Amino acid sequence: MCDCYQAARRLWEVEGIHTVSVDEMTGIQALERIAPTKPMRPGEVELVEFEYKRNGTQCLIGNFEVATGEVISPTVQKTRTEEDFAKHIARTVATDLEAGWIFVTDNLTIHCSESLVQYVAEACGVEDDLGKKGIRGVLKSVATRKKFLMDCDHRIRFVYVPKHTSWLNQIEIWFSILVRRVIKRGNFTSELDLR
Repeated sequence: MCDCYQAARRLWEVEGIHTVSVDEMTGIQALERIAPTKPMRPGEVELVEFEYKRNGTQCLIGNFEVATGEVISPTVQKTRTEEDFAKHIARTVATDLEAGWIFVTDNLTIHCSESLVQYVAEACGVEDDLGKKGIRGVLKSVATRKKFLMDCDHRIRFVYVPKHTSWLNQIEIWFSILVRRVIKRGNFTSELDLR
């Protein structure tokens, strides 16, 4: 992991390869405070109403460009399925179609799904038979799909953080900042407002 992060700036500047930390933040609640917040005054702290009305939830799939520190091409929507994740990756790659992409992610099953393998194979021009999920070939199991997605010969590849170390995924730092500065103190009247 450290080698991947350390090489990110050189890969971007010299070879035009993006190193992107990607993950999901699920169940973000659109909470509307029942009473307005009372601002700080001399000698008094800000008073935030603790009671709220819940107006639904959203899921954020975020990308943190390691070399530049930018958040690029986020997806905010209701669900987080394997198809949603594959579409998110495709949308991200579409921002720079000629570049190489390294996606750093955790070991969630949707991060090595059949949909993702099929997208990467198509985008990288892999014409080999991928097999059948659960039966044979690349699609047979999580392990075979991960091996395919980690292939250094592909223009789009994935690096998986070791198990139980999701905190190594740099997007988690940005998620923490987002929660502290925006979501925790927010007052959202609808899912659209939250989005």
